[in-house]
Amino acid sequence: MSSPFKFCPSCATPLQLQSADEDGGAKTRLRCPSCTWTHWNNPTPVLAAVIELADRDGQLLLARNAAWPGKMFGLITGFMEAGETPQEGIAREVAEETALSVDALQLIGVYDFQRMNQVIIAYHALARGVVKLSPELAEYRIFAPANVRCWRAGTGYALADWLTARGHTPQWIELPARH
Repeated sequence: MSSPFKFCPSCATPLQLQSADEDGGAKTRLRCPSCTWTHWNNPTPVLAAVIELADRDGQLLLARNAAWPGKMFGLITGFMEAGETPQEGIAREVAEETALSVDALQLIGVYDFQRMNQVIIAYHALARGVVKLSPELAEYRIFAPANVRCWRAGTGYALADWLTARGHTPQWIELPARH
């Protein structure tokens, strides 16, 4: 179990993997042996958008994160902020990262992304405007739905479900193995 926590944030005692009875039985988690503080390590909610451009005849915008190596293009994603609904959060993320305004949202689904300890809430976003990327993104491309390629991880499954719901057979790319 990898965790950024090494010491208890309440009393500074080194944390230990300990088993304790919880709802549903015994669970092993990082716990403080002194004050019983528990690091729950619950998944983080992440929002994602398949952005359909309202003024581009149904074409999709995919973007490349500035931190990504290579030329992988993906969905617009971001973390939900305290005090906002998932719909408000993804509309905010689309505006922050692309300067597009969202006209309509429809839930695609919820996806497990255990490698990053995240739960992805994915939406189809009908958006319009002039694209102006945030510094987080290096570039974007516009694709016809039939020309996008899905990836077998996280948001790639959301894109595949969206394509399938619109009568397209998803085409898959293989991502390099992560070490």
